[in-house]
Amino acid sequence: MRLPALALTVALSAALVASPAPAVPAQAGFDPAGYVDPLIGSARDGTTWPGAVRPFGMISWSPTSTRGDQTSTGAANGYQYDVTRVRGFSLTHLSGAGCNPGAAGDVPILPFAGAVDSSPTADTADAKYATNFRHENETARPGRYTVTLDSGVKTDLAVTTRAGVGEFTFPADQAANLLFRTSNSLNGSEDAEITIDPAHRTVTGSVLTGAFCGRRANGGVNNRKTYYRLYFTASFDQPIVANGTWKDSTLAPGSTHTTGGEGYATGADRAGRGSGGFVTFAPGSAVRMRLGISYVSLAGAEQNLRAELRPNATVDKVAADGYAAWQHELNAIKVSGGTDAQRTTFYTALYHTLLQPNVFNDVDGRYLGSDQKIHRLARGQKAQYGTFSGWDQYRAHIQLLALLKPDVAGDYAQSMYQFAQQNKGIWDRWLHNNGATHVMTGDPAAPTLATFVAMGVRNFDTRGAFDSLVRQARVQNADAENDGGCPGQCTGQRPALNTYLAKHYAPQDACHCWGGAAETLENSLADYSLAQWGSRIGAGVADLEDRGSWWKNTFDPAVGYQRARKADGTWQDGFSPSTDVGFAQGTTSTYTWMVPQDVSGLASLMGGNAPAVQRLDTFFHDADGNWAVKGGSPLRYDPTNEPGLHAPWLYNGLGAPWKTQATTREIVDTVYGTGPSGLPGNDDLGTLSAWYIFAAIGLFPQTQGRAELLVGSPLFPKVEVRRSNGVRLTVEAPATSDANQYVQGLTLNGQARSESWLPESFVTRGGRITAQMGAAASNWGSPPVDH
Repeated sequence: MRLPALALTVALSAALVASPAPAVPAQAGFDPAGYVDPLIGSARDGTTWPGAVRPFGMISWSPTSTRGDQTSTGAANGYQYDVTRVRGFSLTHLSGAGCNPGAAGDVPILPFAGAVDSSPTADTADAKYATNFRHENETARPGRYTVTLDSGVKTDLAVTTRAGVGEFTFPADQAANLLFRTSNSLNGSEDAEITIDPAHRTVTGSVLTGAFCGRRANGGVNNRKTYYRLYFTASFDQPIVANGTWKDSTLAPGSTHTTGGEGYATGADRAGRGSGGFVTFAPGSAVRMRLGISYVSLAGAEQNLRAELRPNATVDKVAADGYAAWQHELNAIKVSGGTDAQRTTFYTALYHTLLQPNVFNDVDGRYLGSDQKIHRLARGQKAQYGTFSGWDQYRAHIQLLALLKPDVAGDYAQSMYQFAQQNKGIWDRWLHNNGATHVMTGDPAAPTLATFVAMGVRNFDTRGAFDSLVRQARVQNADAENDGGCPGQCTGQRPALNTYLAKHYAPQDACHCWGGAAETLENSLADYSLAQWGSRIGAGVADLEDRGSWWKNTFDPAVGYQRARKADGTWQDGFSPSTDVGFAQGTTSTYTWMVPQDVSGLASLMGGNAPAVQRLDTFFHDADGNWAVKGGSPLRYDPTNEPGLHAPWLYNGLGAPWKTQATTREIVDTVYGTGPSGLPGNDDLGTLSAWYIFAAIGLFPQTQGRAELLVGSPLFPKVEVRRSNGVRLTVEAPATSDANQYVQGLTLNGQARSESWLPESFVTRGGRITAQMGAAASNWGSPPVDH
């Protein structure tokens, strides 16, 4: 997902891209975490951040930057490489969400050297209560973030899943303070509170907030709403020598309690509002702070802290444990060979895919539901996970999650089902934590869970979830006719369902959706996925099987493209291949290919496989035949956004797999890389990174709701995938290189295989493939792939 109208576009020099790769050998016993560079994606609108976090962690402690506006930030999600001024280190983040300022960024804590003699909230331009830093004084590695600010304060952070420890070393000649900006979440807050207990050296508080992408023009005030309260508790190893609070422009030295939110507006409508508190230590202090968080209660935060951090925990110890946790998770895929740069790109991408979903329950199993009530984990459920960037993630990320961590995928599915049950049975297409944001289009929960099932995920209520999703696909809910939040955050799970069922397409002028043609394509794929799922459990799905082909009803044979269609059956005026009318964050040139479930059917409408291949060639090349895979043209492939991510793999379905091999290798080599600009666009909770992982392995999911894998061009001579359920997959391509990028032949478990795809059993039971690679395109795998 990206939001062009609000996206922050920054041109960075080529020098920014360079980043030294860790010198770690690629032999047995190598350290995958040593290749991770958390700064990758922090430029070129990758919207990642470099702070301390554990795999799937609840807490993510990272900078909140500023460009001189306290009601905004330097970039989406709090960090961008070219912004080197911070106003705090916040406790929660989303990775790669594509709007500015993004979401979360709760409770920025600023180590401040100097006198606190005015309200930080009154410092609306972040002129006083913020400080600069230089990247040469910054270090980021899995589980730890360290920076020495220009003020002379060294900040060193490490975390567990729900808690963290920070060590702050202050200069000897100035007052040493920690400022808790409790109300200053990235999108503002409805309320906040803080309590300081100098005698016991503690600070506690909370912020009541939400408002995902609250400044989106197309969402309006519809998404400026509250859906969670984050609680925190902090304690210090040094005595508090002074303290105070502030509310709006008033500073109250000596005060120990205050409340007050900022609202969800922006600029002058919010500037100067809010509350917080500060604690002061002796000049030159080295202060260690232990901190826990919870979305349930203050008692929950305290319990999480006790359970996960020992009283004498240090940054070094917690960071070492966190690094070991990352080593364990990253060892789910072991690559052999390749260059240092390739391994850095690969393992950082894998790192980014394991940042979410996020653990949302306390250590006692309680969590905040979408109904704002406290619930407990279901029987057998190990974790409740929050946040689902559905429209983005179902294109690549959820398949990688199911492949590597089927146990997490099952708990994630159960979590989504429980959130839906608490939300009148409605599955929202974009959850932030527990909150329904309605962002984007389609019904992505359906293909997500159907894909989980196909890939062998079983540890959730599969029948209950299936019945719930099918009911939403067949019975119109009360929000289906609601235009609130449209076009970007339309309320209904299946907008205007009765109209859709009557017309067999989503009319552009009566769909209550972002775009009628896009909605038709999304629904067709969702229904196809549900039909695949239903056929596995013996459910009646004939209607859903038929609805999986309704994408044909918005394909205009006169122009050869998908096209917005009106309720009276006529086509939308003003068509061109670059039109985005009827589509969501894309043009018809991209969306026309969004039929992974019926490639042969699409090719037939284009005149056959050969004409379809020729058209696909023009999608990836300019008029002169040069590669055009970096984006920028509405007529060609865009690697920065999700609707076309599967398109390079469609050649397999058209009987030309060597073109898939060449195209994916070109994208892997030229679009992704090391350094802050190493991602082509916002990562969307690991989706672009997941695409890269699949392409580098040389495999990609054929279509949602199924588990077959398409074969591409393996980047590494050997890749071993270790699923958390014990299944092992091995991909060997001993001769692979940029020169030898074409598959000449392939064996599966020692048997020659002529098909350019692998069966479901390869995923569910494991196996070994060996690809013979060469410098020339071959006709291996030329039989077309069909569903």
